Amino acid sequence: MIAQAGVAGGSRAPKGKSGNPAARRLQEVRPARFGDWVGGARIRTLPMAVAPVLIGTGAAIFAGGPGEYHWVRALLCLVTAVSLQIAVNYANDYSDGVRGTDAVRVGPSRLVGSGRASARSVLIVAFAFFGIAAVAGIVLTVLTQYWWLLIVGAACIAAAWFYTGGKRPYGYYALGEVFVFLFFGLVATLGTMFVQVGTLSQEAWFGAAGAGLIACSAILVNNLRDRDQDRLVGKRTLSVLIGSTASRVLFVVLLLAPFLLASWVAFLYPELWFSLFALLAALPACVIVVTAQQPRELIIALRLVGITQLLYGLAWFWALAF
Repeated sequence: MIAQAGVAGGSRAPKGKSGNPAARRLQEVRPARFGDWVGGARIRTLPMAVAPVLIGTGAAIFAGGPGEYHWVRALLCLVTAVSLQIAVNYANDYSDGVRGTDAVRVGPSRLVGSGRASARSVLIVAFAFFGIAAVAGIVLTVLTQYWWLLIVGAACIAAAWFYTGGKRPYGYYALGEVFVFLFFGLVATLGTMFVQVGTLSQEAWFGAAGAGLIACSAILVNNLRDRDQDRLVGKRTLSVLIGSTASRVLFVVLLLAPFLLASWVAFLYPELWFSLFALLAALPACVIVVTAQQPRELIIALRLVGITQLLYGLAWFWALAF
């Protein structure tokens, strides 16, 4: 009966055309192109991986003696961190896509959720980047002879996968910010320093905390943007639990607190005052988040957080390394 409703003058629908509007929409979705796959990597999130390596490497150069700096190890740390970030982005695309939580989005559409790529192909790409991270981590382990790094690496991969993967993803239970602070703040920064010089400095701890807090603000504003949709599909992010107003206040605290840390250390390392230039991106992000009326406005804030993270990491690297 429904199919007959689309037949004009009693004639049958053209062969090969579905009378189901939903089916027609799926047929009209074009396959993912190279640009779509690059977009799926979410390049704007990569400062979360780059900044901790910059800070950890700067701290290693400062703490190490002449000739003790290991650029190969620093590069391997960068490959590991960036590969893990890209892998978790594709894994998130896959997991949310197969669950249907990406069916309605405010932000950029996802490969699986939009129907432009199959879940299987996105999963394969995610595993490929997990593999790159694992290989770089194994090489780093062999070079340093710190065999316990294998356990740390396995924990990083597990944390990346179970963010939205598995039966009980921790990202669905308001723990995303906690794990991001731990792995993209402390582990990435301190691990980068330790594999190069075999020690940890107080400066590295301050820098790691700052990088972790900015990474948390990125996750929070992303979840604030998707709060209404996440609540409908049962995704209990921190923003869903504490509400819009508290999320906005917490975002401002997370994004600006790292500058207090940097200012404290800058009394000993004056070059670190240059980190305040990152406020040129951070302050507009705070204004946008506090005043935003529509979720789409928060996309700009997320981009500004990425710029803040990169400038912050570069300032720490310059202050400690030179």
